Amino acid sequence: MPPTNPARRRALTDAAIELLASSGVHGLTHRAVEKAAGLPQGTASNYFRSREALLVAAAERIAELHHADTAQAVDPPASLAEMLTDGLLTAATTHRARYLAIFELQLESARRPALAAVLAGLGDTAARITAGHHDRLGLAVPPEKVPALIALYGGALFTLVTAPPGAVTAGAVRDLVEVMVRGCAGGGA
Repeated sequence: MPPTNPARRRALTDAAIELLASSGVHGLTHRAVEKAAGLPQGTASNYFRSREALLVAAAERIAELHHADTAQAVDPPASLAEMLTDGLLTAATTHRARYLAIFELQLESARRPALAAVLAGLGDTAARITAGHHDRLGLAVPPEKVPALIALYGGALFTLVTAPPGAVTAGAVRDLVEVMVRGCAGGGA
């Protein structure tokens, strides 16, 4: 049974996320994660017996961080467009490493069925949470349009996150969001 120190597990998964962002999936090893987390050799393999387990844990941690950020949005935005613009801008700047890591994991999942299953489950959860969050905030997005909005958001996010650091502007993000909202919410920006 793996150790149950939550702080140490978080340190390992947070280090894994940073390594995925900076070095890609091929730079992610147990030893590299331990070094980045400042933990003794052997710690990562005690928590994550395989490299795949480490990849899955990093994906789960990214989802946890994303859902925690989403839950903090308690004040209704002025519009869906404002919420999406703020979300994309923050993701592409403040949380850029997190999203570079998830893109690495998504690409790796094409070769790892267990990782693909976890990411699919996280995607389903994200869709349910997003629809519920939109309802609580009173945003006019028909539930059947949420998957399309998530796909468009993901494409925009990929474009923005993989742009050179510092190249993402609020205006460019607003332009992308305007097109997304018109397509998914019937223009109700």
